[in-house]
Amino acid sequence: MPKIYFDHVTTTPTRTEVAQEMWPYFTEIFGNPGSFHSTGRQAYSAIEAARAKVAQAIGAKPAEIVFTSGGTEAINMAIKGIARANKKKGNHIITCAIEHHASLNSCKALAKEGFEVTVLPVDANGMVSAADVARAITDQTILVNIMHANNEVGTIQPIEEIARITKEKGVFFHTDACQTVGRLPINVEEMGIDLLSLSGHKIYGPKGVGALYIRKGVKWQPLFNGGAQERLRRSGTENVPGIVGLGVALELATVEMEKEMARMADLRDRLVEGLLSKIKRTKLTGHPTNRLPNHVSLLIEFIEGESQLLSLDAKGIAASTGSACTSGSLEPSHVLLAMGIPHEQAHGSLVLSLGRDNQLEDVEYFLTVFPEIVERLRSISPLDEDVELPVGTTCGSCHSFRSCRDSTGS
Repeated sequence: MPKIYFDHVTTTPTRTEVAQEMWPYFTEIFGNPGSFHSTGRQAYSAIEAARAKVAQAIGAKPAEIVFTSGGTEAINMAIKGIARANKKKGNHIITCAIEHHASLNSCKALAKEGFEVTVLPVDANGMVSAADVARAITDQTILVNIMHANNEVGTIQPIEEIARITKEKGVFFHTDACQTVGRLPINVEEMGIDLLSLSGHKIYGPKGVGALYIRKGVKWQPLFNGGAQERLRRSGTENVPGIVGLGVALELATVEMEKEMARMADLRDRLVEGLLSKIKRTKLTGHPTNRLPNHVSLLIEFIEGESQLLSLDAKGIAASTGSACTSGSLEPSHVLLAMGIPHEQAHGSLVLSLGRDNQLEDVEYFLTVFPEIVERLRSISPLDEDVELPVGTTCGSCHSFRSCRDSTGS
């Protein structure tokens, strides 16, 4: 039985080349980067070399890169750091209903501190309207937080258009790019981004490391109190092996990006075509074309997502349903609910995300075994395939965490 991994939006394996580059910083060049002896200076030089690689990959300056423990910390640093540093200017933050929980829960925490949070709706494809962003900005708005691409449905947001609006209004703009850095071309200068979060383990780097880009001149304050590491922006002894690994992984991903994007898109399209033609009552979720090149998200009616995953795992296939960060929850995806998908359909979601090791034979194997799995699960399902499920609605009028808890489904 083959072992096929179709879950690259949740994590990726660390590349051999990356692990090899990291290893000396565990065993030989183990000095503290803040030390003045040669071992410490070597570690410091390795960090600065990695900083330059990350900066080059996103069109930033090395001094604008802050290393973190991952995407969640970077997102928290961006949102809370901007809010707290600029509260004399205003107390209003704008985000959207399908953000990662690192963003949504950061905004909820700030709402408890007295900030006003507007949660914008999305359309049926999971797309945020730039016009809605423009209408929501007030003279108290200090930050707009919209992710680059959604991890659950793959939709790519119009962040360049949003960034133009925020620049005109004098508002800072942060984007969670954990799913797009290394997968899509990004230039923070050309795109008008003020802050950007990224994560190492999404791009074949190690877990436990990420970075935050902060444009020079942006008024921001750090989360941690401590030493002077990262130019006083992120205290704590640096994760030297992880930072080295992040730099190498992003450098490799950038070199391979164009070729891999095209290859992944071909495999993705074959998956979509095969699934929709072979399995009735199946629907693609997310934007049909403006989506991540390696991402397929579906609703398989009449069967639970968990049952699909267990059956696929028995066939050697790893996939996901919704976000790994909320896999312990019995509630359906807040992303799907925000897109107007009813609870009973949202429970049948399946996410397939391709990676650099996947080949056409993996796709063909999936298209052979999965229709059989669906047929078996539907045969024992208590739901009737002849009954049309109701069309759902979403809360499109909610603009504040304080006024409605249902706007994000969380």
